[in-house]
Amino acid sequence: MYLPSADRYTAMPYRRAGRSGLKLPALSLGLWHNFGGDRTPETQGAILRRAFDLGITHFDLANNYGPPPGSAEESLGRALATDFARLRDELVISTKAGYHMWDGPYGEWGSRKYLRSSLDQSLKRLGIEYVDIFYSHRPDPDTPLEETMGALDTAVRQGKALYVGLSNYSAAQTREAAAILRALGTPLLIHQPRYSMLDRHIEADGLPDVLDELGAGSIAYSPLEQGILTDRYLHGVPAGSRAAGDSPFLSADALTPGLLERLRALDAVAKDRGQSLAQLALAWVLRGGRLTSAVVGASSTGQLENSVEAVANLDFTDGELARIEGLLADATTG
Repeated sequence: MYLPSADRYTAMPYRRAGRSGLKLPALSLGLWHNFGGDRTPETQGAILRRAFDLGITHFDLANNYGPPPGSAEESLGRALATDFARLRDELVISTKAGYHMWDGPYGEWGSRKYLRSSLDQSLKRLGIEYVDIFYSHRPDPDTPLEETMGALDTAVRQGKALYVGLSNYSAAQTREAAAILRALGTPLLIHQPRYSMLDRHIEADGLPDVLDELGAGSIAYSPLEQGILTDRYLHGVPAGSRAAGDSPFLSADALTPGLLERLRALDAVAKDRGQSLAQLALAWVLRGGRLTSAVVGASSTGQLENSVEAVANLDFTDGELARIEGLLADATTG
């Protein structure tokens, strides 16, 4: 029987999601890549248990995470029925719907038909009665926003979700969606954008300012840019890495000589701070306390432990920030 660490809440910072009553750990565990049918349940269970022992109380999913789609929710469902059966009230579980999940006209995007069907399927795979946060995973250009937000509101009113969120919405879309949700009586809790040292599009779009104005939280995904912001690629593309394979999310072509030079310079900054490059990248995303949390993935407990060490040093001097900003000027992943 799994007995969680007695001091699991002592080191991890917890931040309030906007003006809500919900707090999230500074680092959340994402089940995007490493919880599908291609990984062993033993490894997955070890990562989940270690995450919880380190104070990570938030497990982030989507209906299509795997592979195959749905298998990540099934993997967590097994853990919830065994290791975490007595711990549901100490966990925040989120899932999303919006990307392709099944064939036909009702298997993706943002219709009421799809969102409600998807959530019911997610709850069945997870083996639970409700998720804590249900997200619209992406805006639907062909469905009225009122319909998509109405489906999120219905999920809360039916008791199938406690809070609702958005992911991959622009600042303008977020403002409009939040107004609809507010009128329905289900306020927007949180937005999950892609955000990292190498992808700062939300700053130019003004999304952080809009979320502050709305009183909504924010949680960054891909803060390590699919592993680019780690020590794995400092000297090129190693065999067996994601970039060396056929991953649709990262190719060797993205690791240009200019980018590798910039990564090595950032690694030097990290070493001066007593951190790894990954820890620096996570600390930078979480700097100043403006973001609620950052989602990290892990293929092993050691990788997870390395990420969590970032929370021990989230403060930057003005000189460090200026040095980093200089290195990030005009940075791209391509």
